[in-house]
Amino acid sequence: MFPEYDVIVVGAGHAGCEAAAAAATMGSRVLLVTMNMTTIGQMSCNPAMGGVAKGQIVREIDALGGLSGIISDKSMIQFRMLNRSKGPAMWSPRTQNDRLKFAEEWRLALEGIKNIDFWQEMACGLLIKGKKVVGIKTSLGLEIKAKSVVLTNGTFLNGLIHIGEKNFGGGRTAERPSTGITEQLVSLGFDSGRMKTGTPPRVDGRSLDYSKMEEQPGDPSPGKFSFTDTLPLARQMSCWITYTNDAVHRELEKGFAQSPMFQGRIKGLGPRYCPSIEDKINRFADRDRHQIFVEPEGWNTVEIYVNGFSTSLPENVQYSALTKIPGFEKVRMFRPGYAIEYDYFPPTQLKLSLETQLIDNLYFAGQINGTTGYEEAACQGLMAGINAHLKINDREPFILKRSQAYIGVLIDDLVTKGTLEPYRMFTSRAEYRILLRQDNADLRLTETGHHLGLASDFRLANVLNKKTQLKKLLQDLTALKFDPNDINVGLETMNTSTVREKTSAAQLLKRPGIGIHEIKKLSPPTAVLLNNFSSDVADQAEITIKYDSYIEREHKMAEKIESLEMFKIRPDFNYDLIKALSSEGREKLKKIRPETIGQVSRISGVSPADVSVLTVYLGR
Repeated sequence: MFPEYDVIVVGAGHAGCEAAAAAATMGSRVLLVTMNMTTIGQMSCNPAMGGVAKGQIVREIDALGGLSGIISDKSMIQFRMLNRSKGPAMWSPRTQNDRLKFAEEWRLALEGIKNIDFWQEMACGLLIKGKKVVGIKTSLGLEIKAKSVVLTNGTFLNGLIHIGEKNFGGGRTAERPSTGITEQLVSLGFDSGRMKTGTPPRVDGRSLDYSKMEEQPGDPSPGKFSFTDTLPLARQMSCWITYTNDAVHRELEKGFAQSPMFQGRIKGLGPRYCPSIEDKINRFADRDRHQIFVEPEGWNTVEIYVNGFSTSLPENVQYSALTKIPGFEKVRMFRPGYAIEYDYFPPTQLKLSLETQLIDNLYFAGQINGTTGYEEAACQGLMAGINAHLKINDREPFILKRSQAYIGVLIDDLVTKGTLEPYRMFTSRAEYRILLRQDNADLRLTETGHHLGLASDFRLANVLNKKTQLKKLLQDLTALKFDPNDINVGLETMNTSTVREKTSAAQLLKRPGIGIHEIKKLSPPTAVLLNNFSSDVADQAEITIKYDSYIEREHKMAEKIESLEMFKIRPDFNYDLIKALSSEGREKLKKIRPETIGQVSRISGVSPADVSVLTVYLGR
């Protein structure tokens, strides 16, 4: 009935979709196994992509040849560039999306890749031969053979949904959990744990009074995620902001005695940076209000996502508290919020390629690794799909460095440090964030994506042209000299000091408050020059010139640190041979099995002395 597949991907969420698309595009024959074909690419929680640091990840996925950016652009209803008031390293694109359109575009994209087959059924186990995965077992008793398997089970592994004192099995609302895989992996020697996440109630937008809320429109000139020719929005939908108050908090507190979180019925740890509303008012009792984002779920629906009101309190308490929020006095609730517990596997059991250490050709991606968020899941899926294809074709794994991409930071953090709570990406986690901006993701990664067989020839040509144009514009701005008599009046109107001698446009761009648009105003010839370049190239040139010293410093720091990555460590290295290692360091090294000295230096519990001892030993 089934051929032997190159790659089987279990789960069709954000990680599974990217894994299947990547492996198939690179040439593997892929089977995507999902419990429900109608929920492929579903946005289980908020209808949005991107945000702080997450937006950078989506752009990196796109630059490598992944599909999340394109799908987001095709389904967006609003675009905003966050953190514009800060430096460009902090700028983060975010889209509000049509939930149904997003899932539809994912399914259409996957069905358009000829190497992908689909199968709707629960995968309840793995076929293992020796220390190698050779396929999967399904709930109907089918055995499907494959050269590699990628598990992207999301919140479905023994998922348990909590609403007040009620709990029932489920991987998502109205969907059953996945059973069997955790138990088999544990029997094979894997460590597992439990995590928790939650979601807010959904309400009827027709029942809300928006006059009592603050409007949050999209950007006047909306951008997009993808570096391809996806279209920017011609019209946008607004989101809205309102706030909780003492009356809301008092109403919520009435349900604390029935809270599964406060009463200890939930054992898993939830995301620190996205707490439930009851956790917020308990932990931050001194605050008299909390922000609520009112987010539409699409062009053609009245359903509203109440962002900031994640909860697992009884449904009657949820409803009563909602009615005390300004604008929600007459709210009609579609469905209550809930918390969900699920199994995960500490990611220190993985290699940097996301292949498991215990079982060859088995890859984990997404929430199974302890992460939270669509973007974090999608980039892991992309990397797991790439590496599954490379492994079965006897090619070296594809590992992104911390200085190359936020994706590299995320995976290195997971594999090297592990996580005891749902991991979410932040700009503060990246030590090279000036290098890892959202605007230059294509310059950093598209040539690599093309070499892998993911990014198209068209994408490569665009990037090479952009590099050529950028180089020329930087030369032109350096060569373009202004006479003081021509620009001093203009500089005075910009509240910046005048000049006494001829000054280049590049020198002026280094000044705070002067950008490409200000340079254009100083001289008509400059405006003519800059009009020959796209806005992307002009913005890139401005950032390159303005932050040149910072960029250079980070490059040097990265080169210095990455010299440690040259020291490779064999997977079977016997750390017991080195008596000078601390006992904690030896224990951590034997468990995590780092691949380089650089990775060793980032493991918690491994001292600088341990690093030095190991470096000297390997140097011999």
